[in-house]
Order: sequence, then C-alpha cells, then structure tokens
Amino acid sequence: MTIDEAVPILYLLGISTGQMLPALESLLGPGVSGLSATNVTRLKRCWEEEHKTWSRRSLEETEYCYMWVDGIYFGLRSGEDRICLFVVVGARADGRKELVAVATGYRESTESWASVLRDLRSRGLVPPKLMIGDGALGIWAAARTVYPETKHQRYWNHKVLNVLDAMPKRMQGKARQMLREIWSADTRKDAEKAMDAFVSTFEAKYPKATSCLTKDRVSLLTFYDFPAEHWRHLRTSNVIESTFSSVRLRTEKTRGHGTESSTLTMVYKLLEHAAKSWRKLNGCMIIPLVMQGAIYENGILKKAA
Repeated sequence: MTIDEAVPILYLLGISTGQMLPALESLLGPGVSGLSATNVTRLKRCWEEEHKTWSRRSLEETEYCYMWVDGIYFGLRSGEDRICLFVVVGARADGRKELVAVATGYRESTESWASVLRDLRSRGLVPPKLMIGDGALGIWAAARTVYPETKHQRYWNHKVLNVLDAMPKRMQGKARQMLREIWSADTRKDAEKAMDAFVSTFEAKYPKATSCLTKDRVSLLTFYDFPAEHWRHLRTSNVIESTFSSVRLRTEKTRGHGTESSTLTMVYKLLEHAAKSWRKLNGCMIIPLVMQGAIYENGILKKAA
C-alpha cells in the first residue's frame, strides 16, 4: 500500500491530520516523509477533482451484464444530518467487477436513485441484464423508469434478516433453515414450494414475517433465469457489503466523518482501492452468452441467442 492509497482510507476512518503520520508509520513502517497538513489538503483537493472527472466519463463503450446497487448512510460531524451514498458496481463481459458510480443524496428516494441512473444512461450506459439490490422502494421504481428492460433481483441476505426481525428469537433458527431451503433450491418450482411451506408454517402467528417474504416473491427468485454458475453472486450484496463492513462498524460508534464532500471523496477512494482486489465472477466464460440474450431456465441454458 502506498501513501496515496493509505491516506484516504485513514481519513475516512476519522483519523485527523495530526494523527496521520503515526498511523502511516504503523502501516508503512518508519521514515514516512512529505506528509503535512498542507499536503493532505492538497491531496484531498486532487481526489475531489479526480472523482468529478471520473463521474463525468463517457460510458458509451461500456457494458455490464449485472449491476449491484446499494445506499450506504453516513453521519456528518457538523450536525445530525445523514447523507446517503449511492454505490453502483457492475460486472463486465469477462467477469471483472468495476466501480460504476458513487454519488450522494440524503435518502434512498425514487428521484434520488433516478437521478443516478439517468446520469449513467445519459453518458451511454446500456441497460444491464439484471440489477441486484435491497428492498428500498426508491431504486426499483427508478429502475422501472430509467431501465425498463432490466430484470430485478432482491438481496437474499437482507431479506432473511428482515423476515427474522419480525419473529421471536426462539423461532428464528427454524425459520432461518426454512428460508435457506427456498434460496438454495435447485429449481424455481422447488423454491416456490419451500416458500409456500414457510408461509403455511408461520403465517398464522407471524403474518408480518410471511408478508415481508411474499411481497417480493417474484424478484427474490429472478436468479433462476440466469446461469447457475452465477447464482452465488446474484443472491447477495457481498460485492458492496464486504467493502463497507468496517466502515459501517465505525459509523455506529462515531458522530460522523466530516463534510459531505470529504465523505463522498474518501468513500470513492476507498472503493477505488478495494476494487483492485475484487475477484472475477464464477463462470465468467458464459457471461457473453447472457449479454447476447441466451435463455436460461433453472440455471441451465435452454436457448442460445
């Protein structure tokens, strides 16, 4: 890790300019030089301009098969306001995952998400085959308007937690196992049977839990229309969540990370650094088939484009 890579990560984690040198020495070893308040300020300005330039780049020759979307909330040191950073990650034809967008807003509203998606489309980004996200209503209403051609898949890890939250702890072990039987089923038909069994078992006593599950019945099972090799990537938010796990932990214990501008810039730099270690999707050799319009049923190729 270089100084340019380490500084934004330390800044994002709330380390002040005065603490930068000791922190960098612990990461990079003694003898770090050339780091001062003036240099850190200069670097921050460079990163802000870098993000602005990156956010205006042309996407006309860029195509993604899958796109993961999520909203990450951060507090600000200046007060009680919270901002939402809209993060979009895409999977290219060769299986590489890329950072597509990092934008800011104050809530995951339809208009906020629509603004992000319209900007991507205006710069030439063609509709992905599948968009994967959580249950926030804003993203799906926006996606239907901006990218009506794109199919939708809800995160299973988020859905499981939401369903279990509506149940007493003594029932969560059994419920979790039954939910696993749904998303791990080999076919859509078996998944639907498992979902019906869950509803039959718990609906009388825990209607909120079963309603939480069934209201997204269709979009929870969209992954069956795509290659089985890709299912593990399409059912969860791990692409984005794993990068932000440590950041989320800190936001629960601190009042915030600074201004809106600095938070946006530092998150961008953190994601840029993390993207260097992102692994390709499993079954990357068949992604071009999906992008060409091949038809899959229960994860098996039924008709080539």
